Amino acid sequence: MNFLPNIIFIVLLVVTSVVFAKQVKKIRRNILLGRDENRSDRRRERFEQMFKVAIGQSKMTTKPLSGALHIIVYVGFVVINIEVLEIVIDGVLGTHRIFADFLGSIYDLLIGSFEILALGVLLACVVFLARRISKRIKRFDGVEMTAWPKNDANIILIVEIALMMAFLVMNAADEQLQSIHAEGYIAAGFYPISGWLSPLMGMFEASTLIVIERSCWWFHIVGILGFLNYLPFSKHFHILLAFPNVFYSKLTPQGQFNNLESVRKEVELMMDPNVDPYASPPEDDLNAALPAPFGAKDIQDLSWKSIMDSYTCTECGRCTEDCPANQTGKLLSPRKIMMDVRDRAEELGRFIDNSGKGSTDNKSLLNDYITPEELWACTSCNACVDSCPVNNNPLAVIVDLRRYLVMEQSQAPNELNIMFGNIENNGAPWAFPAADRFNWASEED
Repeated sequence: MNFLPNIIFIVLLVVTSVVFAKQVKKIRRNILLGRDENRSDRRRERFEQMFKVAIGQSKMTTKPLSGALHIIVYVGFVVINIEVLEIVIDGVLGTHRIFADFLGSIYDLLIGSFEILALGVLLACVVFLARRISKRIKRFDGVEMTAWPKNDANIILIVEIALMMAFLVMNAADEQLQSIHAEGYIAAGFYPISGWLSPLMGMFEASTLIVIERSCWWFHIVGILGFLNYLPFSKHFHILLAFPNVFYSKLTPQGQFNNLESVRKEVELMMDPNVDPYASPPEDDLNAALPAPFGAKDIQDLSWKSIMDSYTCTECGRCTEDCPANQTGKLLSPRKIMMDVRDRAEELGRFIDNSGKGSTDNKSLLNDYITPEELWACTSCNACVDSCPVNNNPLAVIVDLRRYLVMEQSQAPNELNIMFGNIENNGAPWAFPAADRFNWASEED
């Protein structure tokens, strides 16, 4: 028996798995560059949300056509992975259709369902690719959608089409080999789709059919392993991150902002009668790390969840499409905010790898990636949050960056500065004292 193919497969499997694990470790490191935040409360609600949004795809159906096609691809991806498990075991052990004897008639049902789903995935990807190439859908364009994001989407669709075609051709050759009782090809499986290719396969000799079947087998599994290692560099990493991202997403009302811990501590110190504001800080405090800034200037100031959002972003453009600021021609694009966070996290991660932890590259998310003009265009309406199919929250990033502009750099639009002055002097946003606040009632009388 020739063990060389098994050895090659095992080496390939181990190498690709190790490379993938290293890339995932880097992404985890980049996510944890953000500040700590507890998102483990109300676990039952979080699981319910994950089953509804991530597994149930509830937010995809707001666009019926793309939602239905995406669900076909999603279900196909999950179910066909059972067949991939068999391929991996066969590759390691040198067997062929190892589950057939164990599952019996259930195996025929599984292979038939795999084929139907494979055809559905193939057709859905063809439709998706045609929609993108046609350039008729506005949300697929934007200043942030440069050559790489567009090519990334097309590459994945083409690869998925090729993988599904290889799977069906492999099964067609396999079925023909079974029918002629070729050695090693046991009678197993039901082939409702690839069976249509049997007349074509009948034209070939057994040796040629084996070459076709083995070539498609290797192309299919090598393509899947390559796809796995492509994911960390692609927007399609959301295939893996969508589930934890939705689980850890916000449960409080969308319009409710969080209180900054750094502000709370400052207020407590100011209100503490035992603290002397003019006293020198203790020596321990002088050696301590600098306090957290008010708001966020760079990746480290954001919550780790905001960075996870950026890696989960599907770049579908639904957030930008629904953004009222973007609709009126403003510079803001919530999708760009998410992509900028991810790009900055990647940049800082590479810098840390080269220069060591604690080093700084003298760049920041604010200004170098996201401009104040983009931030102040936001109306805080939460339309982007509501429309995101994986529960990303671009508004959390925008608010944190705006807080830094206001509280650390005293940079706010003039209209806001007038309002701040009125609140400080009059206790209200309006330009008249509290004593005159009820004058409108006298005028009515």
